[in-house]
Amino acid sequence: MDRKKLVLLLGALVVAIGSAFLARSMFAGDAAPVAEAQVEPQGPKVLVANRALPAGTIITADAMGYQQWPEELVQDAYFIEGNSDMSQLLGTVVRFPITAGEPVTHGALVRPGDRGFLAAALGPGMRAVTVPVSAKTGVAGFVFPGDRVDMVLTQSVAGEGRELRAAETVLRNLRVLATDQTTEQVTDQVTGQTQVRAFRTVTLEVTPKIAEKVAVAQTIGELTLVLRSISDNQAELERAIASGEIEIPADATPEEEERFLRTAMGRPVEGKSTFQTGGDVSRFQRKTIPPQNDGGRNRAPARTPAAPGVSAKVNGAPVYKGPSVRVTRGKATTEVPVNGSITAATGQLNSNVSRGVGQAGQTVPSALSTIR
Repeated sequence: MDRKKLVLLLGALVVAIGSAFLARSMFAGDAAPVAEAQVEPQGPKVLVANRALPAGTIITADAMGYQQWPEELVQDAYFIEGNSDMSQLLGTVVRFPITAGEPVTHGALVRPGDRGFLAAALGPGMRAVTVPVSAKTGVAGFVFPGDRVDMVLTQSVAGEGRELRAAETVLRNLRVLATDQTTEQVTDQVTGQTQVRAFRTVTLEVTPKIAEKVAVAQTIGELTLVLRSISDNQAELERAIASGEIEIPADATPEEEERFLRTAMGRPVEGKSTFQTGGDVSRFQRKTIPPQNDGGRNRAPARTPAAPGVSAKVNGAPVYKGPSVRVTRGKATTEVPVNGSITAATGQLNSNVSRGVGQAGQTVPSALSTIR
């Protein structure tokens, strides 16, 4: 092999080896990228919303929490850990919507006692109504602002004899705004637990129509509040969507759909009431509504004696029963009751025909008679 060919062969070999190393380094670099360290924000912890807080939300302990926030983005309106006490914010009301993870500002909350506090707690188109309760009808003080309750009406229906005792669930999913004049949960400073106390009135969030029903229900009987489970709203909402009672627009965005469902979950429910009577609880109680003694206004019309074959008169109109004869004279048809036998009816028929023949210059139409 000459010298020139040997040099070319060695050069090609060097180029091939260099290309192989270059390709290997390129693939190795793509397969194992260098991880970049995440830089945590350096700054104080500020109070942020743990979940979306619509306007009118009553603040509870799980609604907000402290989170690290960049120091250059901290504003004077934020609640900073160490400078503010979160327990003092319990029972306040959100003035305008706050998204999840957004810092809570001083202007976003309305404190109890501030002007317009209760109005800020009400949702759009809602009203506040107060009902009297006791330890028995108010769940022994275990109802707090922000809870959801059902309203049960207990009454006695008077009538002849024993009364009918009944309990009826007239309203569902009512939001509690305040107990007495307190809109916050009282916490024990030593144990940190929520104090349970008795109260005499409860203020509820209702629609204008439901407010009228509550006002009437207070005059009928005794009102009892029944505490609802937190998971009940979601379960009932899913049943309403499955049954078609609530329809979500097909072109709704995820944000609009979430807002729509949240509004539907928070609306009070009327109608579709359930009830129990004394007969459902005890065999010694009534189960049906007793007759009312209204002085005879609703009694059945009295039957008056009538001619033979006419059993009675109802509202002045004769009611015929038994055998009778129907006689037609011209265009007039009369019904003659049979007085004990068909012979009497035939005699009456002949008498009517004779009187028709006796009229001068007139022809008597054929008498048609039917015996029934």
